[in-house]
Amino acid sequence: MKIKYSEHIKNRLELRRIEHELPKNVFEQAKERYYDKETGHLIAVMNVDLYSKNRDIMVAYIIQEDCAKLLTIHPLKEGQKENRINTGRWREI
Repeated sequence: MKIKYSEHIKNRLELRRIEHELPKNVFEQAKERYYDKETGHLIAVMNVDLYSKNRDIMVAYIIQEDCAKLLTIHPLKEGQKENRINTGRWREI
């Protein structure tokens, strides 16, 4: 599947000083995937080493025909993933 970065995710990578390949790696390798009821986006979550810490990173994306468009990336705060799952905002797929 072809992977495309949105302008927003490109800006986030630069702003947060995140390696350009990280969103692609999270999308391709994440074992945790969710549907976000609030945004309608798909979410990939993976634990990676970022800023010298192990942390969960989320990548929001959409599928358009044969292309995955990666929309945004951000490190999740402690408990943020669990909270979104427990409130029903994120549903496992």
